[in-house]
Amino acid sequence: MAEIMTTKEISAYLKLHPITICKYASEGRIPAIRIGHVWRFDKDVIDEWIAGGQNNRESEKTSNSEKDQNQTRKKRTGKQTT
Repeated sequence: MAEIMTTKEISAYLKLHPITICKYASEGRIPAIRIGHVWRFDKDVIDEWIAGGQNNRESEKTSNSEKDQNQTRKKRTGKQTT
């Protein structure tokens, strides 16, 4: 049976600040479910996410790099890029 954790519980489990957890959840960087105005986390899914973290880091670096480049272009030109 799934163990559902609150933001406070998952922040203690991952040793991250609760605000960081909420930010990552809203950005889709950590697997989460939003119920109303609160986030909930399945411990088994989080454990799988951690175990697969080494494989996901390379693709995350690439996508973050592309986002950074797009933001820099927006600042320079005042136009949004896709």
